[in-house]
Formats: sequence, structure tokens, C-alpha cells
Amino acid sequence: MVEHIGDDPRSAAREQAISILYEAESRGVTVTEVVNGLVVPADPMTVALVLGWESSQHEVDSIIERLATNWPLDRMPAIDRAVLRIAVQELRAASSTPTAVVLDEAVELAKRFSTEQSGRFVNGVLASAARELRPGPTDD
Repeated sequence: MVEHIGDDPRSAAREQAISILYEAESRGVTVTEVVNGLVVPADPMTVALVLGWESSQHEVDSIIERLATNWPLDRMPAIDRAVLRIAVQELRAASSTPTAVVLDEAVELAKRFSTEQSGRFVNGVLASAARELRPGPTDD
């Protein structure tokens, strides 16, 4: 994944996080192994997202599977799975990031790197996750 969404370093960090999760899954290694093997150290936000997911993988994946009606994780396209994992982790752990930003960026990443239907699918799952993880009025 060479080209980043915009020039925002946070967008680039999310994109790198998706790439790391995808690489770990493709190679059958842990996220920590991928992060430790990077030639150029990852952005701190990237590291926080991917290691945060790795340490709470069961919880994050359970949320996704419950909300992705009729779509078990292992049947989802790998990029969709990675996008959802990073976005749900960010919704859980980065309360300072507006919900709309997390959802918009995840949808754009899914549209850009996955299937034609991925944007809509990711949006639906994340909208439900956001209502659950960040209830109440939104200011975004």
C-alpha cells in the first residue's frame, strides 16, 4: 500500500495498521512479529492500533462477528476483516478521535483496497459498533 489517503498522518497510520494486520494474517505470524520486523519503525498510532487489537483480539473479533450478521470473520475478505478490526479497536480505545472520522476513514480504506461492496458492508458493521461502543449524543 504505497499511496496514502490525503496527507493526514493519522490516515497514513490507519492505512499502515491495515497493512500490518493483513501481512500478519497472510504470513501466519503475530502482529508483534510484523511490527518488530519492520525496516522503518511504524508510526506510534499504528503501533497502538495493531498491538491494541492483538491484546484484545477476542473481544474485538467477537464484536465484529456479532454485528456482521451472517458473515463469520473467516468468510470476509481479508482487507475488510483488517479494516473492521482496526476501526473497532480505534472506537474502543481512542475516544478522542471523533466517531465520524473513524467510520469515514474505514469506509474509504475498504472502498479503496477491497471489493466493490466493501464500503457499504464496513459502514453497516461500524455504525452498529459505534452505537454500542460510544452510546449517547455525538458531537461529530
